[in-house]
Amino acid sequence: MSRPKLSVQLARGLRRQCPHCGLGGIFRWWALADFCPRCGHRFEREPGYWVGAVIFNTILAIVTFLVSFGAIFALTWPEIPWTWLTPVVMGVTGLVPWIFYPWARSLWMAYDFYVHPLEEDEIQRARERLGS
Repeated sequence: MSRPKLSVQLARGLRRQCPHCGLGGIFRWWALADFCPRCGHRFEREPGYWVGAVIFNTILAIVTFLVSFGAIFALTWPEIPWTWLTPVVMGVTGLVPWIFYPWARSLWMAYDFYVHPLEEDEIQRARERLGS
């Protein structure tokens, strides 16, 4: 099987689909299936696998903080409302990554699958899972 383009992989990630075969419905909001029911691909490929998703989310939190803080700061200059700016920005900065986490996991899987395609032993175990 040929490796899909990065754009295809990222599109699958945004749609929260299996990075290997493109099957949807592998997420139930935060919960991710262990394996793809169509191709047998194991989503958590190794211990510590989700660190990449955490990095994606950390970057998102930083960008969210900078954009929300900068926008409020610029829109209210010179009378900056510090008493509500801080809790609003902190709330947005905490809420956005929490909501986005399933997409961070899916995008991480898509990116990782692109740069680190399935190895022969992973393909064999996937076939065994499916009983073929």
